[in-house]
Amino acid sequence: MGLELYLDLLSQPCRAIYIFAKKNGIPFQLRPVELLKGQHYTDAFAQVNPLRKVPALKDGDFTLAESVAILLYLSRKYKAPDHWYPQDLQARARVDEYLSWQHTALRSCCTRVMWQKLMFPVAMGQPVPPETLAATLAELDRCLQMLEDKFLQDQAFLTGPHISVADLVAITELMHPVSAGCQVFESRPRLAAWRQRVEAAVGKDLFQEAHEVVLKAKDMPPVDATVKEKLKHSVQALLK
Repeated sequence: MGLELYLDLLSQPCRAIYIFAKKNGIPFQLRPVELLKGQHYTDAFAQVNPLRKVPALKDGDFTLAESVAILLYLSRKYKAPDHWYPQDLQARARVDEYLSWQHTALRSCCTRVMWQKLMFPVAMGQPVPPETLAATLAELDRCLQMLEDKFLQDQAFLTGPHISVADLVAITELMHPVSAGCQVFESRPRLAAWRQRVEAAVGKDLFQEAHEVVLKAKDMPPVDATVKEKLKHSVQALLK
């Protein structure tokens, strides 16, 4: 068995890995794992990733969890073009810097915005206090400003003149609040121009393909009661 990628394209890091693998012609078998059906809780999936989270990778007898680790594994194994994860020490350090920052900054607030604005009221049938959502949207605005001022600056891409895995990780995060109806790019021309460059670099068709599921999330039916009970404890933190 060759490379297998366990993904749910509703998940932002799964989308980053999907785009990276497709763009770089990496052959893989897609193993869909539908989070909102609780498929990550099955014993079969736990054999691949005991953390019971996507994305996950299986390469023969080797398994790997965590999206950044998977992106870098794919980049090294399949010798992706250098701009994705540069060999130059300082250029690579810039990519590492962004990847280290985003977990507790952009990812955190983008995830909470989507869940508070869309997933809790639509999929879970749970209202969200307006003041909670307002605070999360304000945090998102601060993160977007930091993304522009600290990382993008006046460059074409987040870490320099060429697209890197940092850009994939960032754009897939930002499409989360977009899917919930947030006007992320409208008042930020620098960020909007960056999005256009990223889409052009990966290809508009591939970008659209990767985001088709999440952009239709607003039309999804309510989550099954049994799965909702399983999800309840793991998602409650997203209300804070």
